[in-house]
Amino acid sequence: MTGENCNVFYSASGPYFALMSSTVAQTPQTPPRSIATPCIKVCVVDGASSLCLGCFRTLSEIGGWSGLTDEHRAAVMADLPARRSRIDPALLGPV
Repeated sequence: MTGENCNVFYSASGPYFALMSSTVAQTPQTPPRSIATPCIKVCVVDGASSLCLGCFRTLSEIGGWSGLTDEHRAAVMADLPARRSRIDPALLGPV
């Protein structure tokens, strides 16, 4: 299996082949649009509340964030300030 639309990859069990679609390279790609996020890169989840100590989202919300609608993300973001009270203040920094 060779040709310009085929890539060869190697693993411990030997070579394997991947066919490459010729339309992928020809289709212009638009850059992904920016998605609003409350993430502040403090990714620690509090076991008692199940909320991230940085953004106050649940793991489910964090994991599915890019798949949520704009409206659903806006609703979650509006609820975040109220969630702070569900976390032990000793775990949080100053406001």
